[in-house]
Amino acid sequence: MAEVILKNVRKVYPNTESKKKKKKDEAVEKKNNLEITDEGVVAVQDFNIDVADKEFIVLVGPSGCGKSTTLRMIAGLEEISGGELFIDGKQMNDVAPKDRDIAMVFQNYALYPHMTVYENIAFPLKLKKIAETDADGKTHLKKMPNDEIDRRVREAAEILDITQFLDRKPKALSGGQRQALTLLMATLKRPKLLLLDEHTAALDPKTAAKVMELTDRIVREGQLTTLMITHNMRDAIQYGNRLIMLHDGHVILDIAGEEKKKLTVPDLLEQFTKASGDEFANDRAILS
Repeated sequence: MAEVILKNVRKVYPNTESKKKKKKDEAVEKKNNLEITDEGVVAVQDFNIDVADKEFIVLVGPSGCGKSTTLRMIAGLEEISGGELFIDGKQMNDVAPKDRDIAMVFQNYALYPHMTVYENIAFPLKLKKIAETDADGKTHLKKMPNDEIDRRVREAAEILDITQFLDRKPKALSGGQRQALTLLMATLKRPKLLLLDEHTAALDPKTAAKVMELTDRIVREGQLTTLMITHNMRDAIQYGNRLIMLHDGHVILDIAGEEKKKLTVPDLLEQFTKASGDEFANDRAILS
């Protein structure tokens, strides 16, 4: 649960190739939706967004438009080339990822293959410190009691219907169960901010739909501030309370409220074309 603000955020990847002499009119070129300058490849430029506490935002756009790069900058996995990132009023540009209280879920399953399913679920809970106030009114941090860890592990297993697999290794689970477990593990510690980078992209449609339903339930019940990337336009419209579309590193659409509820996929694609001047051409996008 957090308020997130990005002000004029940029991400530039330095040129790795030897610099070639260019004419003045060749100083800037476009390639694969990215702007290339003498400074480097501009992946995100002048990105501005205010994310309210408990807001669920869905980010969409063609490949290479800056969606994943933006999430990685928020998480601290990529350095911010310019601009400012604030979480709950604190500037986070130089704060280490481990100190940002953020959970991030990717396409691939983030499970420990050598641990049992029970041990995987329990692991983040064992690392979590909980606040306890003593008789003098002083607050101390202590480890979560083992009985509370056990209760939460079994509760999580019941939600996913995998109680029978608790003593087995993750390879005994299906792909959907593994990704759902990864999502659940990421949110057990109740992070300030949840980032989802196409976390259902590697799943078949039926399984992806189930994981999305679980995602919506976890976000809603946990009241988590969430940013989710998806190439599924139906999911982008169905889930979240705000939809943001990027193009060439810029925000070109910001749709919320009643407008989002009434939105259809054709409407969204038409708005994209009007705002960007380009057709939405992307083989990875699920448009129907």
